[in-house]
Amino acid sequence: MTRIAIESAAGTVGELLAEGVHRLREALGSDANGTPELDAELLLAEALRAPRAQLRSHPEEQPAACAALRYRELIERRAAGEPVAYLLGRKGFWTLELAVSRAVLVPRPETELLVERALALRPEPRGRVADLGTGSGAIALALASERPAWEVVATDLSAEALAVARANAAALGLSGIVFRRGSWCAALPSGAFDLLLSNPPYIAAGEAALGALGYEPSVALTPGPDGLACLREIIHAAPAHLAPGGWLLLEHGAAQGAAVAGELAGRGFVTVRTHRDLAGLERMTEGQWPAIR
Repeated sequence: MTRIAIESAAGTVGELLAEGVHRLREALGSDANGTPELDAELLLAEALRAPRAQLRSHPEEQPAACAALRYRELIERRAAGEPVAYLLGRKGFWTLELAVSRAVLVPRPETELLVERALALRPEPRGRVADLGTGSGAIALALASERPAWEVVATDLSAEALAVARANAAALGLSGIVFRRGSWCAALPSGAFDLLLSNPPYIAAGEAALGALGYEPSVALTPGPDGLACLREIIHAAPAHLAPGGWLLLEHGAAQGAAVAGELAGRGFVTVRTHRDLAGLERMTEGQWPAIR
């Protein structure tokens, strides 16, 4: 087992953890997402370059002073609101660990619902699929890992985001994904797709929810005053890129399900359904482009 270096430092592992938890509770309160203990543990493991299990089994050990200083710096950044994923430079999504930076949104568990529904709607081993606004590549990479024979295209307007997604694909050995720069469907190559998926910006400018997301790229969070603007744009453009019987899957805000379903039906999609995430919130809506028009 790797041992934590023992040098003179202000505090044992147990004391540093307690200090970090107290600081996060004090600074973030309810904004800590109910995980100050987990956050402190993850940051201390990162600073010490030690497994989390070792922190629990050896709380009496005294880390090197430089590691304790690094930990306290990370705690202060977290106390200021910076997401743990940015502090660690990585985030788990589906069965993958992805590198993340402030060029991309932090992948969230609720977005895994898009992956689940895509796999359920397209059980065939082959298919043509696109992830619109891929960010870190989370959706595209999860699908490629589950369906190696699928042709997966990932688009994003941000060159910096595409660089992160490409690096993640390379690190995971998922070489079959095509990355294209551009806005939503406009970046897609010619030909029809069986599935189009997107987690676009859907928080209206001025909403209180944006306040807690200040470290993440605003262009990936809000389309402006109208939270449905990007969703409408994708819904309008998608049929030109879908095969007959193909599906469009969209993540949206918890209060936007009815509006998104109405937009899909109005555009001509059928079998329109809204699904709830694990928290019971309406999180994504899907619609099928008719096989016969």
